[in-house]
Amino acid sequence: MKGAVLALFILGLSAIGFGQTVPADVPVQKGYMVGPGDEITGKVLGEPQFDFVATVDEDGKIEVPFFDKPVVAKCRSERELRADISALLAKYLRNPQISVRVTERKSRPPATIYGEVNKPQEITLMRKATLVEILAISGGVKDEAGGMIQVFRTRAPLCSDGRDDSDWKVTGGDATDVPSRMYSLASVKLGKEEANPVIYPGDVIVVQKASPVYVTGEVVAPQGIYLKEGGMTLTEAIAKIGGVRREAKTKDIKIYRLKPNSKDREVIAANYDLIKKGQQKDLMLEPYDIIEVDKAKKSIGQTILEVVTGAARTGLSSMTGGLGSSILY
Repeated sequence: MKGAVLALFILGLSAIGFGQTVPADVPVQKGYMVGPGDEITGKVLGEPQFDFVATVDEDGKIEVPFFDKPVVAKCRSERELRADISALLAKYLRNPQISVRVTERKSRPPATIYGEVNKPQEITLMRKATLVEILAISGGVKDEAGGMIQVFRTRAPLCSDGRDDSDWKVTGGDATDVPSRMYSLASVKLGKEEANPVIYPGDVIVVQKASPVYVTGEVVAPQGIYLKEGGMTLTEAIAKIGGVRREAKTKDIKIYRLKPNSKDREVIAANYDLIKKGQQKDLMLEPYDIIEVDKAKKSIGQTILEVVTGAARTGLSSMTGGLGSSILY
């Protein structure tokens, strides 16, 4: 059922092209969990001596007047904290009426999203949010977005249940490296739950840019093309830019490919004619490939024919220059 709801939400995003702004003015009080550094203000109706303003300490506790022990505030909502303090006040007051508010929120750094999104930004999370929501608030992804989204977890979640914290891997061998996870943009758009994690304060989301390939020479529209998730073949790339021109040397298309760990390129030859006939395997392109389609050389027979035809036309024109014209009915 949850998967179906998520899929419907994704379809809603698809309907706006995954690229229009979704309002971020959501209620912030309901799901906010208190953390160290937050300021809590409590007021007791008709009993101002019990009013207090307290800052949550590093242990997640606050000092309340007349209470023997600090009150645990960490990972408690305003409603839960009000109930806790009300129960303690019942020792001193009959049916105490108390309001508890988080008047300053300092325990959570913003989540950050940048890369190939329309509105890179920092987002202050006052409640639980998912990757899909963050993408929507950021205006969706650009056309240049690649197939992957990387989420870096810069700090342990403050009030996590632990289910989303396992299997976070460090990107490098250094102990100071930040753990991260990779998510498929295609899976996100399909509404798969495993590709829609909870985003926590301090998380950094990077929507990666697709790597380009370049098609040049005797093609309809020479240009760079972005490689999306799943890759692209030579024939797909040529089709994407409108196909080849009549003059193209399709039997000998060259692909200039970067060698591993080098700035040098190797040359790969492809017979486009045989590939289209299914007699040669289509080639998968790699990032930064340069596809060159040369102009075909004219055959000797074609050249002689053009010369003879041109000469005949020139001679005929010179011979008929002074003659009149007739109409044969």
